[in-house]
Amino acid sequence: MIFSKPYADRVAKLRVFAGFLMVAAFAWFSQPSTGSLAIGVPVAFLGLALRAWAAGHLEKNQQLTMSGPYAHVRNPLYVGTLTAAAGFAIASREWPLAVLFAAAFILIYLPVVELEEQHLRGLFQYFPEYAAKVPKLLPRFTPANSGKVFRWSLYRKNREYEALIGFLAGSALLFWKATY
Repeated sequence: MIFSKPYADRVAKLRVFAGFLMVAAFAWFSQPSTGSLAIGVPVAFLGLALRAWAAGHLEKNQQLTMSGPYAHVRNPLYVGTLTAAAGFAIASREWPLAVLFAAAFILIYLPVVELEEQHLRGLFQYFPEYAAKVPKLLPRFTPANSGKVFRWSLYRKNREYEALIGFLAGSALLFWKATY
């Protein structure tokens, strides 16, 4: 583990609060234009779509999910979050926001990824085999596994619609700021 477990445990507890701080910084400092929106919002939408696809396959703590995007990358929810943040940073036209989002990902989300993977190693005996085949954060183009199909019931159970609401609110704010 790159980060110590005590550090990772502390930042895991701060993840939601840090998210609210980043949203506030984004709302205050963003200076979108129609051009930046035309590029950034679709990138953010791709991140949201990846998160949705992952949520429709994820059965938390019940079985190791290896289908859908999990056949390409072990942490598609975090890759989706990073992609959405990059899209919103592009749309904001403020490079300091991109630096803030990148720092938060490195200092908060990467340690949380490590904690979650430790948890999965303890929960599922075949996690090391899966981890050997599927990269942590950079997706492979050909899936390592095939299997189950997307399920809307899992999407709802995992409350991924909350990310959709956040995406719509962030996009609306950017469009409003670009217009007024």
